[in-house]
Amino acid sequence: MYKHINPAELAELINTQTVHVVDIRDLNSFNDGHIKNAKILDNQNVAQFISATDKAEAVVVCCYHGNSSKGAAQFLAEQGFEHVYSLDGGYEMFKVVQPQLTQPLQL
Repeated sequence: MYKHINPAELAELINTQTVHVVDIRDLNSFNDGHIKNAKILDNQNVAQFISATDKAEAVVVCCYHGNSSKGAAQFLAEQGFEHVYSLDGGYEMFKVVQPQLTQPLQL
């Protein structure tokens, strides 16, 4: 089962331990801006992510507004990840309250 996490809690997690932030938005949106060190997760790379990632480490799923991430977080929890979170408010909320932890357009 996944849990919910708010932007402040995610910032604390990023600053204190190993956390895998996976972004399920489309590639163009991801390239326009994303949480620092986030990785895009889509149908093409999800199997590789599941097999290569330590299931004991925290995984936070990010989408646009915190809705789609719930289903993806549940899926990852069902794959055996022990600490899975859905980011409440998604990237849109995170970039407003934690701008120092975002990365703008990559050129």
